[in-house]
Amino acid sequence: MVSLTIDGKDISVAKGSTILDAAAQLGITIPTLCWLKKVSPTGACRVCAVEVEGVDRPMTACNTPVKEGIKVTTQSEKLSRIRQRIMELMLVNHPLDCPVCDAGGECDLQNSCYGLGASRQEYSALLERREIRYNWPLIESDPNRCILCEKCVKVDHEVVGCDAIAVVNRGEATIIDTIDGKPLNCEFCGNCVGACPTGTLISKPFKFRGRPWAFTVTKSVCAFCSTGCQIEYHTRNGRVERVTSDDDNFNSGNLCINGRFGYSYINSSDRLTQPLVRGEKVDWNAAMGTAATGLKEIVAKYGPDAVAGFGSPRVTNEESYLFQKLFRNALGSGNIDSEARLGFAQAQKALRERLGLRGASATIDAIDRAGAILVFGCDLNAEATGIEYRVIKAATKNDAKLVLANMRDVKLKKFANSHLKYRPGSELALINALTRVVLDEGLQDNDFASARIANLAELTAALSTVSVADAAAAAGLSEAELRAAARLLGKKKSVAVLFGADLMRSSGADEAVNALANLAIVLGALGKETGGLFPVYEKTNIRGLLDMGVAPDMLPGYAAPAVAGKDLWQIIEGIEQGSVKALYLLGCDPVASFPEGERIRAALGKLELLIVQDPFPGESAKQAHIVLPSSVAAEKSGTFTTIDGRVQSIAKAANPPGEAREDWDILTELCNRLTGESRPASPASIMAEIAALVPGYGADVVLPAGFPSAGPVSLAVSKDVRPVQSQQAPLLLAGAILYHSGTTTTWSKNNLEIVPAGYVEIHPDDAARLGVSDGSSLRISAGAVSVNAPARVSGKVQAGLLFAPSHFRAMNVNALLGKGAGVVPVKVEKA
Repeated sequence: MVSLTIDGKDISVAKGSTILDAAAQLGITIPTLCWLKKVSPTGACRVCAVEVEGVDRPMTACNTPVKEGIKVTTQSEKLSRIRQRIMELMLVNHPLDCPVCDAGGECDLQNSCYGLGASRQEYSALLERREIRYNWPLIESDPNRCILCEKCVKVDHEVVGCDAIAVVNRGEATIIDTIDGKPLNCEFCGNCVGACPTGTLISKPFKFRGRPWAFTVTKSVCAFCSTGCQIEYHTRNGRVERVTSDDDNFNSGNLCINGRFGYSYINSSDRLTQPLVRGEKVDWNAAMGTAATGLKEIVAKYGPDAVAGFGSPRVTNEESYLFQKLFRNALGSGNIDSEARLGFAQAQKALRERLGLRGASATIDAIDRAGAILVFGCDLNAEATGIEYRVIKAATKNDAKLVLANMRDVKLKKFANSHLKYRPGSELALINALTRVVLDEGLQDNDFASARIANLAELTAALSTVSVADAAAAAGLSEAELRAAARLLGKKKSVAVLFGADLMRSSGADEAVNALANLAIVLGALGKETGGLFPVYEKTNIRGLLDMGVAPDMLPGYAAPAVAGKDLWQIIEGIEQGSVKALYLLGCDPVASFPEGERIRAALGKLELLIVQDPFPGESAKQAHIVLPSSVAAEKSGTFTTIDGRVQSIAKAANPPGEAREDWDILTELCNRLTGESRPASPASIMAEIAALVPGYGADVVLPAGFPSAGPVSLAVSKDVRPVQSQQAPLLLAGAILYHSGTTTTWSKNNLEIVPAGYVEIHPDDAARLGVSDGSSLRISAGAVSVNAPARVSGKVQAGLLFAPSHFRAMNVNALLGKGAGVVPVKVEKA
């Protein structure tokens, strides 16, 4: 600790603290302009100047470290005049265009001028206008307004990890720009816009929409990935016009492109606005009457097992709860499932049965302080960008060792100490080999292992049959690479293990998830304040969906039903065989989003009753007998549950368009019509009912992780730990990309400005063999299904592996996939 005096007050602070940090602990406010808590200080603006006794010049408080015994003065006439003159100098070349500047009313420079009393101008200069960047997507840059505080550059480099912008040129010509003049590395997250203290960087979609005080600001939670970033909707005249995030919240104000700009899907002209019955517009009474009568007739004629439903991780906990209640209580059917069946549900089941985990073992901020991190089978940039920011923070600011295991070169590669670019199908072999190396070389957490693992000897014996060399060869790696990765992870005070869609949808995913859990426990990743085990998912409320019992084998709170219903694929088979006659789709579009989409399309055509409740007219809605227009997250109240168990309230910021209604409202009326009751409902009353059934719900809380706080656990030991042979090429991997979230953002004008359509990434060697180049049309076929898409030649994929984004309905690459597989053998041709 270091002791010092500030304005006559004594304080002791940690070594390495700055004067600004120390003053804040005393409640002393020092003015700042270029300082931003979440990035390293630059000392560029000099507004935070303070006097240090014995030093003949003012010092910048934001980047001056404390020293033992110094005496600091933060307020004096001299300092006031210095700060005033600094502000006056900043205004010399700054255009006084506040009446038309988009930052007017929320400009830090404007506020600092008022706060520091810079009310006159003693300096002048010849103004030189610089070119405004109008040609960047989503973001506009006016260098004439820039004060060179470098906040945007710091956020870009240190938080986002993009290196898209930099300080270029020198002297009076200095500006913030891209290195090559084009935003090639930009992720269009807009975090630079959020950090900018002036109107230099602004949101193009928000430009001239109005002054900030003209908007209603509603605090809520992002509706895209399962990170659960806290946001603010800015609405005017019933429209969401922008989204921001406060630096003081859980995600430190950091958002991705979907969180900041994806809101434009809300205002899409394609939104459903009126109920439809067999393609004809009707009023709600007619639509609900037809739906209730149709469901009753099918149950009466064929029995409850003839009706089924698919839920969605896009709707709230309250709505998911009502959906399963409608089926189980009002219709008597347990045939309910969701896209969780495509990977997450099975992964969660393995973790729940073995370790008691319903999601992550710790909140995601525990990643920040981990000593080592393993990211396996997951593109965090695409699946959960907010979690990726935390991994970058751990790797760059806290010197965590990062091991990345992925079939492709994803963004985290630039931060990784080891990149295990494995072959498809080798996941289990690779994990088991890493675990064996950890045990063979004594890299495990011995204290943790001895106290918390009941059958370590059994696992060690089973893994003794694993050949590290053979596993490395099967994965396309060298044994030295694999051993080096294990050493990076071993013997750390805390380890974070993250995994995502590529692992959850891999061949033999159940065994692979269990094996990864074994590795995490052997490394001592669980049961500590830092690190942990983190399953990652692309969509908002996947954990809440399962907590609420939208699954055929689980009631709310994971109680077992008396009789399990049909799962997703059994429902599809039931439709094909004629035993399932009615299907209810809540906020999902299985034709466009699920594997075997064309098979599902054909199945839907056999139904006697298809009800689609959705905000958008997706592919499945085209075949619906009844369409019920619903609301999106910004238009409703309720709660979402993050992957790490944070139950967060969302607040209604706007009204649904036309006659669209909130999902809970629609489900409540339909349930009442089916049961003959007239129970009123609200999100609050529904949550009260949930709280009585599901442990931990009822308020904004963090759910218990579930991992035992004491006592040993048993590791899952597979009877067969031999290496899994890699699949034969060519193979297609379908998955998420950063610039979209599910199919939802394909209704967003802002997102489509960056990536308007699908494509196929192909290795240069494969492209040369086919005679294709960038933009050439490829035909990808699996069985009788084929899709055409432009080629994107890229070394990010390995030879023999193709990658295509799964978001686009027109391309519908999901139709090529088989059930339970994210990778599929395909035929590739030049179209």
